[in-house]
Amino acid sequence: MYYNKGWIEVITGPMFSGKTEELIRRLKRVQYARQSSIVFKPAVDTRYSLDKIVSHSGLEIPSVVPKVIEEIVVMYESKKYDVVAFDEIQLFPRNNFDNTIDMVDLINRMADDGTRVIVAGLDMDFRGKPFGIMKDLLCVAEKVDKLTSICNKCGALATRTQRIIDGKPAHYNDPTVLVGATDYYIPVCRDCHEVRRN
Repeated sequence: MYYNKGWIEVITGPMFSGKTEELIRRLKRVQYARQSSIVFKPAVDTRYSLDKIVSHSGLEIPSVVPKVIEEIVVMYESKKYDVVAFDEIQLFPRNNFDNTIDMVDLINRMADDGTRVIVAGLDMDFRGKPFGIMKDLLCVAEKVDKLTSICNKCGALATRTQRIIDGKPAHYNDPTVLVGATDYYIPVCRDCHEVRRN
């Protein structure tokens, strides 16, 4: 690929930009190359399947759903994987319960150990602010692919995710995480992005 040993790849962009589809495409190539791999998804993401990552277009691949970060560590250390992948990385917690494991540090350690780590997730929340650990991963990654969608309002390139509640833009103070698809979200461009503040 691009590097001699381990590295981190980030696939990011707004909802409906094809992040999970691109992650699955890369993982299929890993399978064709007969490289060992493991795929993790957050337990909170139950939209299409409990034990698979599934794109909005219906592509799917089996995944592991850890309840706590320690499970990721145990599975990773039990076998030397060529590739470790994470879907919806922004929904994983930053730390475990006693703050002894930091997710970004863990991903860095995997890459330092010679593993290709691929993460996919939203770079911004519905407010247009950095989402979870994604901002840190974007800084340490060797390769970043920022995908776009098409603005649902004007047809321009969409770089943001608009949350819609009862037909209106979500309020700034609404919870950051609300798992959903077309029932709550549309892709929009910078000009069309709205967040209610009063």
